[in-house]
Amino acid sequence: MQETITDIIKNKKARFEYEIIETLEAGIVLTGTEVKSMRLKKVSVNESYARIRNGEAYIVGMNIAHYEMGNRFNHEPDRERKLLLHKKEIKWLTGKLKEKGFTLVPLKVYFKNGKIKILLGLGRGKAQYDKRKTIQKRDSDREIQRALKNR
Repeated sequence: MQETITDIIKNKKARFEYEIIETLEAGIVLTGTEVKSMRLKKVSVNESYARIRNGEAYIVGMNIAHYEMGNRFNHEPDRERKLLLHKKEIKWLTGKLKEKGFTLVPLKVYFKNGKIKILLGLGRGKAQYDKRKTIQKRDSDREIQRALKNR
Protein backbone atom coordinates (compact mmCIF):
# COMPACT_ATOMS: atom_id res chain seq x y z
CA MET A 1 0.00 0.00 0.00
CA GLN A 2 1.30 3.42 -1.01
CA GLU A 3 1.84 5.81 1.92
CA THR A 4 0.87 9.40 1.21
CA ILE A 5 2.47 12.06 3.38
CA THR A 6 1.61 15.75 2.99
CA ASP A 7 3.29 18.32 5.22
CA ILE A 8 1.09 20.86 6.96
CA ILE A 9 3.71 22.81 8.90
CA LYS A 10 7.35 22.47 10.00
CA ASN A 11 8.91 23.91 13.15
CA LYS A 12 12.13 25.34 11.72
CA LYS A 13 13.19 26.93 15.02
CA ALA A 14 13.16 23.59 16.86
CA ARG A 15 16.24 22.15 15.16
CA PHE A 16 18.08 25.46 15.70
CA GLU A 17 17.11 25.82 19.38
CA TYR A 18 17.47 22.14 20.33
CA GLU A 19 19.85 19.29 19.65
CA ILE A 20 17.39 16.57 18.58
CA ILE A 21 18.42 13.16 19.90
CA GLU A 22 15.39 10.98 19.12
CA THR A 23 12.19 11.39 17.06
CA LEU A 24 8.84 9.64 17.26
CA GLU A 25 5.49 9.90 15.52
CA ALA A 26 2.22 10.46 17.37
CA GLY A 27 -1.41 10.98 16.47
CA ILE A 28 -3.46 13.91 17.82
CA VAL A 29 -7.02 13.93 19.18
CA LEU A 30 -8.81 16.74 17.30
CA THR A 31 -12.33 18.02 16.71
CA GLY A 32 -13.87 18.48 13.25
CA THR A 33 -13.26 22.22 12.94
CA GLU A 34 -9.64 21.76 14.03
CA VAL A 35 -9.04 19.30 11.20
CA LYS A 36 -10.65 21.63 8.67
CA SER A 37 -8.53 24.53 9.89
CA MET A 38 -5.40 22.37 9.66
CA ARG A 39 -6.24 21.45 6.07
CA LEU A 40 -6.07 25.20 5.38
CA LYS A 41 -2.64 25.26 7.13
CA LYS A 42 -3.82 27.65 9.84
CA VAL A 43 -1.74 26.16 12.63
CA SER A 44 1.32 27.29 14.59
CA VAL A 45 3.70 25.06 16.58
CA ASN A 46 6.56 27.52 17.17
CA GLU A 47 5.94 28.04 20.90
CA SER A 48 4.57 24.57 21.67
CA TYR A 49 5.95 21.60 23.55
CA ALA A 50 4.70 18.22 24.73
CA ARG A 51 4.37 17.04 28.31
CA ILE A 52 3.31 13.87 30.07
CA ARG A 53 0.67 14.07 32.81
CA ASN A 54 -1.07 11.13 34.52
CA GLY A 55 0.38 8.64 32.05
CA GLU A 56 -0.92 10.55 29.01
CA ALA A 57 0.91 12.83 26.58
CA TYR A 58 -0.41 16.30 25.73
CA ILE A 59 0.73 19.04 23.37
CA VAL A 60 0.68 22.49 24.97
CA GLY A 61 0.78 25.85 23.16
CA MET A 62 -0.21 24.56 19.72
CA ASN A 63 -2.40 27.23 18.14
CA ILE A 64 -5.00 26.14 15.59
CA ALA A 65 -6.89 29.15 14.23
CA HIS A 66 -10.70 29.28 14.28
CA TYR A 67 -12.37 27.78 11.23
CA GLU A 68 -14.25 30.61 9.47
CA MET A 69 -17.27 28.47 8.60
CA GLY A 70 -17.38 26.86 12.07
CA ASN A 71 -20.16 28.97 13.68
CA ARG A 72 -20.97 28.11 17.33
CA PHE A 73 -19.34 24.66 17.19
CA ASN A 74 -15.89 26.16 16.68
CA HIS A 75 -12.97 25.00 18.82
CA GLU A 76 -10.77 26.78 21.36
CA PRO A 77 -7.50 27.73 19.57
CA ASP A 78 -4.99 27.20 22.42
CA ARG A 79 -6.35 24.17 24.25
CA GLU A 80 -4.16 21.23 25.28
CA ARG A 81 -4.54 18.37 22.83
CA LYS A 82 -4.02 14.73 23.71
CA LEU A 83 -1.32 12.82 21.81
CA LEU A 84 -1.82 9.20 20.85
CA LEU A 85 1.20 7.14 21.88
CA HIS A 86 1.74 3.58 23.07
CA LYS A 87 2.16 3.02 26.82
CA LYS A 88 5.67 1.74 26.27
CA GLU A 89 6.60 4.97 24.44
CA ILE A 90 5.06 7.11 27.20
CA LYS A 91 7.00 5.25 29.91
CA TRP A 92 10.23 5.63 27.95
CA LEU A 93 9.56 9.35 27.41
CA THR A 94 8.73 9.86 31.09
CA GLY A 95 12.14 8.47 32.05
CA LYS A 96 13.94 10.60 29.47
CA LEU A 97 12.10 13.82 30.39
CA LYS A 98 13.10 13.40 34.05
CA GLU A 99 16.74 13.66 32.99
CA LYS A 100 18.11 17.17 33.18
CA GLY A 101 17.71 19.34 30.10
CA PHE A 102 15.45 17.18 27.94
CA THR A 103 12.33 18.59 26.25
CA LEU A 104 9.77 17.15 23.87
CA VAL A 105 9.18 19.54 20.95
CA PRO A 106 7.06 19.17 17.81
CA LEU A 107 9.15 19.13 14.63
CA LYS A 108 6.39 18.93 12.03
CA VAL A 109 2.68 18.26 11.59
CA TYR A 110 1.55 16.31 8.54
CA PHE A 111 -1.16 14.17 6.97
CA LYS A 112 -0.32 10.48 6.65
CA ASN A 113 -2.94 8.39 4.84
CA GLY A 114 -5.68 10.88 5.77
CA LYS A 115 -4.74 11.04 9.49
CA ILE A 116 -3.02 14.01 11.11
CA LYS A 117 0.29 13.03 12.71
CA ILE A 118 2.89 14.99 14.61
CA LEU A 119 6.63 14.29 14.61
CA LEU A 120 8.01 14.86 18.11
CA GLY A 121 11.68 15.37 18.84
CA LEU A 122 13.33 14.60 22.14
CA GLY A 123 15.89 17.35 22.42
CA ARG A 124 18.32 19.11 24.69
CA GLY A 125 18.58 22.90 24.52
CA LYS A 126 21.61 24.25 22.68
CA ALA A 127 23.95 26.75 24.30
CA GLN A 128 24.52 30.13 22.63
CA TYR A 129 27.92 29.11 21.22
CA ASP A 130 26.37 25.98 19.64
CA LYS A 131 23.81 28.18 17.89
CA ARG A 132 26.57 30.44 16.56
CA LYS A 133 28.44 27.36 15.33
CA THR A 134 25.30 26.20 13.49
CA ILE A 135 24.96 29.60 11.79
CA GLN A 136 28.64 29.58 10.74
CA LYS A 137 28.30 26.06 9.30
CA ARG A 138 25.17 27.03 7.36
CA ASP A 139 26.91 30.14 5.94
CA SER A 140 30.02 28.20 4.91
CA ASP A 141 27.87 25.52 3.23
CA ARG A 142 26.08 28.26 1.26
CA GLU A 143 29.41 29.74 0.15
CA ILE A 144 30.61 26.31 -1.01
CA GLN A 145 27.38 25.75 -2.96
CA ARG A 146 27.69 29.18 -4.61
CA ALA A 147 31.31 28.51 -5.56
CA LEU A 148 30.40 25.13 -7.07
CA LYS A 149 27.45 26.64 -8.94
CA ASN A 150 29.54 29.48 -10.45
CA ARG A 151 32.29 27.10 -11.53
